[in-house]
Amino acid sequence: MLQQVNGHSSGSDAHGGESLREDLQEFLGGEAPLHQLDDLTKVNPVTLETVLRCLQARYMADTFYTSAGCTLVALNPFKPIPQLYSPELMQEYHAAPQPQKLKPHIFTVGEQTYRNVKSLIEPVNQSVVVSGESGAGKTWTSRCLMKFYAVVAASPTSWENHKIAERIEQRILNSNPVMEAFGNACTLRNNNSSRFGKFIQLQLNRAQQMTGAAVQTYLLEKTRVACQASNERNFHIFYQICKGASADERLQWHLPEGAAFSWLPNPERTLEEDCFEVTREAMLHLGIDAPTQNNIFQALAGLLHLGNTRFADSGNEAQPCPLMDDAKCSVRTSASLLRLPEDPLLETLRIRTIRAGRRQQVFRKPCSRAECDTRRDCLAKLVYARLFDWLVSVINSSICADPDSWTTFIGLLDVYGFESFPTNSLEQLCINYASEKLQQHFVAHHLRAQQEEYTAEGLEWSTVSYQDNQTCLDLIEGSPVSICSLINEECRLNRPSSAAQLQTRIESALAGSPCLGHNKLSREPSFIVVHYAGSVRYHTAGLVEKNKDPIPPELTRLLQQSQDPLLKVLFPADPEEKSQEEPSGQSRAPVLTVVSKFKASLEQLLQVLHSTTPHYIRCIKPNSQGQAQMFHQEEVLSQLEACGLVETIHISAAGFPIRVSHRNFLKRYELLRRLRPGAAPSPHGPPPDEGRSESSPHSEQATLQALLQDILHTLPALAQAPAEATPAPVHCGRTKVFMTDSTLELLERGRAQVLEQCARSIQGGWRRHWGRKQERQRRAAVLIQAAVRSWLTRKHIQRLHAAATVIKRAWQEWRIRMAFLASKELDGVEEQHSSQVTCSPSSLPLPQAQTRLLGAVTRFWPLGLVLANAAVGARGFRRKLVVFACLPLPVGSPSSYTVQTAQEQAGVTSIRALPQGSIKFHCRKSPLRYADICPEPSPNSVTGFNQILLERHRLGHV
Repeated sequence: MLQQVNGHSSGSDAHGGESLREDLQEFLGGEAPLHQLDDLTKVNPVTLETVLRCLQARYMADTFYTSAGCTLVALNPFKPIPQLYSPELMQEYHAAPQPQKLKPHIFTVGEQTYRNVKSLIEPVNQSVVVSGESGAGKTWTSRCLMKFYAVVAASPTSWENHKIAERIEQRILNSNPVMEAFGNACTLRNNNSSRFGKFIQLQLNRAQQMTGAAVQTYLLEKTRVACQASNERNFHIFYQICKGASADERLQWHLPEGAAFSWLPNPERTLEEDCFEVTREAMLHLGIDAPTQNNIFQALAGLLHLGNTRFADSGNEAQPCPLMDDAKCSVRTSASLLRLPEDPLLETLRIRTIRAGRRQQVFRKPCSRAECDTRRDCLAKLVYARLFDWLVSVINSSICADPDSWTTFIGLLDVYGFESFPTNSLEQLCINYASEKLQQHFVAHHLRAQQEEYTAEGLEWSTVSYQDNQTCLDLIEGSPVSICSLINEECRLNRPSSAAQLQTRIESALAGSPCLGHNKLSREPSFIVVHYAGSVRYHTAGLVEKNKDPIPPELTRLLQQSQDPLLKVLFPADPEEKSQEEPSGQSRAPVLTVVSKFKASLEQLLQVLHSTTPHYIRCIKPNSQGQAQMFHQEEVLSQLEACGLVETIHISAAGFPIRVSHRNFLKRYELLRRLRPGAAPSPHGPPPDEGRSESSPHSEQATLQALLQDILHTLPALAQAPAEATPAPVHCGRTKVFMTDSTLELLERGRAQVLEQCARSIQGGWRRHWGRKQERQRRAAVLIQAAVRSWLTRKHIQRLHAAATVIKRAWQEWRIRMAFLASKELDGVEEQHSSQVTCSPSSLPLPQAQTRLLGAVTRFWPLGLVLANAAVGARGFRRKLVVFACLPLPVGSPSSYTVQTAQEQAGVTSIRALPQGSIKFHCRKSPLRYADICPEPSPNSVTGFNQILLERHRLGHV
């Protein structure tokens, strides 16, 4: 009994139920807040009606994606919305720190899978299962996911890698229009329905860059080539070549405008998928050149003309069926386009070859009209199936990477949706069988496994009932008796198949199955299977023949005779294949039926899905008419019931989607113990799994539990709330820790806080160490600089002292030499002067003072020479004495002779040569301080002159 609905308490019994319904209607009536609920787990209460109203409100508000716990619900808008899938929006989801906090989108699922691959969460490989009914938008969803991965996973680091990434992206995206043109068709429920299943493996290298892709296909509905239901169409490629071919191509392929073909129904309908140029350009990018394309389209045109080949009833069984009047031209044109001989083609279609007896005798038997039509249809289906498989191989060779170049992959599964038509045969049985297997995989992965794990871990959990389709699978594929086994057994029996007999066998052998229904009012033999998505009635007429899928050997031999280059590749002349096609009557090989091959490929696909981390996208079709802004509640409600979405929401809302083992949880969150003041973390201690071998498992488990509880006690501190007020939504099981997304976010925030503190401590310690190191280096540099500068100064002073010594020695030598020369000249002057004095009778002895001065002048004659020629200097008697000392003048009365100066004599009478012009003696200034000052000058020397000037000038009279 629900206790509270949207904040209003409910009563009990009938009155309580009535008030509950009123409150519920009041809640459901407010559509304004419903479209704002991005997650269906937030709907209160979670019922089919509330989920339906929420989806309807969001659909009317042009919001087409909604989360449902672990599943993304995608509503088909039935109108183009370019801004919803723009490259800018892709980059926004790719660059978001937490994409799950953005609005629900298929890009959220794509980014989550891509980040799981990058973070190497086991299992590393990812898969996206896109499911839903036909017309719900599975193909479009897969196409958008491929575009998203091609954009975000192609992040090159160099120009060469950029070119490679662009080429891979272009080829992967170009594979879509080619496969849709050859594998999709317009059905009653969808204009672009995939008539085959495909699993696209996007291959990533160690740097999470897309290096290639691989495509695996399942069960192409090749019967559509020759048989189309009313108001349905053939494959898109036939309409593309008829509407998009040029005039020359029409003439070459014999496709005149307005031509009618029996295998081309509803040609007047124009769809978006009828764009021929897009297909041709995509094939060109995949490496299929223009001549090969021409061969492909020519073969398809030949199949269209083959469909116009009609036979008439033969009145004689021994004669082959004649052709209709208007069919002769069609046979001739078809043989010409397929480059087959016309007569062998007619013969193969109308005459059957039988081998019988021990000697394998060959018998030729004319076929009936129905058999001729069957052989004609078989020929067309064989050619188209081989062509489709060849295209898939070409695509794989173009986009598949070398096995050594990729390490992980992301798989996109676009498989058939659940189908129920007025007439359902083997194709619909296989399609719905695949849907049942995928539904079981979803139930096992998200519903049953989750609840069983909760119970095994000892969590307090109230089991939620869900719909399990294992009973239906046992009916279809179970052992020892099932529908598939009975159909295969009918194929192995060497007798004609009867539709009524097959119905009787199925109803009698499987009468105890609750999923097998009966329709006694039906006139046609059939049986009913109650699938998870609804009941479907399958007609048994032609079921066994389709399961056998017989290919007459003469048809294969005929196609091997073709001169067309493409058909030669599709049908090589292989002796081994020939021997397999013609088994002897003694040793027949087991018949490999369509159901057996499909079951084997489906099991292989499920093994791949089980080895990956699956993600689910549920596509919902709002209406069957494909109209925008139209929401049919009954149709959507049946789809919600069929896919078990409500049970998924219940379990996801009440459960714990995050499950981490004890050791991994302890390894990641043990550092949270630093947040507790009383805890003393031991980072250097051994982890619990590296303890002593003698320790018992119980002691290790107790230690783990104690450490886990110690970590979990930090949650209230992280939430900034007391432990009594906010109980932590986390449970510790026997081997795992279960928590919600909010708890995981809380733990990650606390872990980031502790790591930030540790980083700050490390940064502080490093900065202190670096500062001390820098100070030591600075001091060492100062000491080195001081020592170097001292050494350089000493060297400089030594060089200066040496230079001063050299200058001093040279000066002393020059002064001594000059003194010697002067003394030598003065000796001669003194002798002449003394003789003149003694010999002259009229001469008077000079006074003692003048004699003393004359002796001084004689000793210092260089100074006198300078003073005598200087502009300023001695005057009067002193100047006269200087002149007497410097010039060889006779001794006598001053008035008795005339003084002749050096200028008048054009020279100075001296011991040196007469100066020519002005002579300047320069003495370079010493670099040493006070080097031009003699510390202890002698009393008879003159110092302090750095420049001596000897100028010519006229001497004045003294």
